[in-house]
Amino acid sequence: MAQNQTTKTISVDNYGIKNAKVKYQLSSEALHNETISKGQGKEASSGALAVNTGEFTGRSPMDRFIVKDDVTKDEVWWGDINIPFSPDKFDALYNKVTDYLSDKEIYVRDSYACADVDYKLNIRVINEHPWANMFAHNMFLRPSEEELENFGPEWLIVNAPSFMADPELDGTRQHNFAILNFTRKIALIGGTGYTGEIKKGIFSALNFILPVQKNTLPMHCSANVGDNGETAIFFGLSGTGKTTLSADPARKLIGDDEHGWTADNKVFNFEGGCYAKVINLSAENEPDIYNAIKPGAILENVVMDDNGVVDFADISITQNTRVSYPIYHIDNIKVPSIGENPKNIFFLTADAFGVLPPISKLTPGQAAYHFISGYTAKVAGTEAGVTEPMPSFSACFGAPFMPLHPTRYAEMLSKKMKDSGVNVWLVNTGWTGGPYGVGSRMKLKYTRAMITAAMDGSLDAANKGNYHVHSVFGLAQPRTCPNVPTEVLSPRATWNNDKGYYETAHKLAASFKNNFKQFEDYANAEILAGGPPELK
Repeated sequence: MAQNQTTKTISVDNYGIKNAKVKYQLSSEALHNETISKGQGKEASSGALAVNTGEFTGRSPMDRFIVKDDVTKDEVWWGDINIPFSPDKFDALYNKVTDYLSDKEIYVRDSYACADVDYKLNIRVINEHPWANMFAHNMFLRPSEEELENFGPEWLIVNAPSFMADPELDGTRQHNFAILNFTRKIALIGGTGYTGEIKKGIFSALNFILPVQKNTLPMHCSANVGDNGETAIFFGLSGTGKTTLSADPARKLIGDDEHGWTADNKVFNFEGGCYAKVINLSAENEPDIYNAIKPGAILENVVMDDNGVVDFADISITQNTRVSYPIYHIDNIKVPSIGENPKNIFFLTADAFGVLPPISKLTPGQAAYHFISGYTAKVAGTEAGVTEPMPSFSACFGAPFMPLHPTRYAEMLSKKMKDSGVNVWLVNTGWTGGPYGVGSRMKLKYTRAMITAAMDGSLDAANKGNYHVHSVFGLAQPRTCPNVPTEVLSPRATWNNDKGYYETAHKLAASFKNNFKQFEDYANAEILAGGPPELK
């Protein structure tokens, strides 16, 4: 596929970056070679580029800010997630960053977000490093040569990993920062080389723009479409299987992480690529992702031997090892990245306590409750100080990227569910037979079989619509499922320890209720009734 290398030249003087040597719209091959020649990366045996992002190997949520001004002050849900930043401080810091980039060699790329042309957002990305510009090539949508001729950027991303802020002078918490300014339409990123900040900056911007201005629901989800034209949507936090489960050889991939659901019932991808975790990646379990790691892909923070062979089990740098690749590295994709007729939504959770059913069918109230809750679990080793499973809640399965109050998105989702007659399922991709450290991770083949049965109607048919209601969580769980052993479907039965199971289940249900207290004043009666029944 064309790399969109162009002979066009541009100036960035109007952005305050003076006398820079601009390398504009380089191909991924050229950026790959520049990264290696500068000693900033190495080539893996697969032909992919491998880089180390430095001090930060993941996002830094406490260093993400939104400029509080006339556009945002009455709309944004301010707090620990959306931290306000003053316009004056932003302007001063922006000027310092652009001064820093002046007289340097920089990489500039024009791209866009949103595959549906009615929602298209043109983006100009300015990067200090070539591999970050290659990431932008992979992750955003790529304009044609004709589109580049008259390209008018609406949003600007300025990315300077080596620039360090002075918290006392600049108003940041520490030397790194990611700041959105909705009035100036700028995402300003500095002090961190983690590329995920680039894509999540635009995702966060769209999570404000689409509901407020376009009556469109933005979603932290993956999506695919079957031969029958029915779209499936997969919500889930990192590590729950969003990318893996949407890359289904029997269905066409729309996208793996960020989508919009329009008023006329279309689902469109925001992005032009995928950004997948590669911890313990294998060709057997995740062939689509494994085979996408080839020239044009970027591996982040992996460990390789002298021959460039990656050890995907080695987490000595980070558990958050990643690969980015353009979506066309996946063979079975929907072109353009737009689906219609959403019929099934799956909320994915990696329950490390091992008490949630492997699949259950949700009522509209339960769907809204679990959407607002956004539950998964942290396991030992994922963060400093985590020595046993811990419940983790992220509203709308993406709280760090949601500028509005979670109930705004939940109400939009509930309305769309009812209007389109969509089925919603809660799927536990986590532990079975006991909690983390005792039980084992749910087998991917069983999860795939359950999702397939839910989508083709055979799960409803096998249970004749008569599901068992879980006594603690109130969830409708099937007793039988094609191609799945019956004993797997009952989490209690897999434990062989009823007392331990119910104690753990009640403990998790209490965590749900405690977390939801912050939303109770905003939620209607139907949503409130969707939580676990009152504990006995």
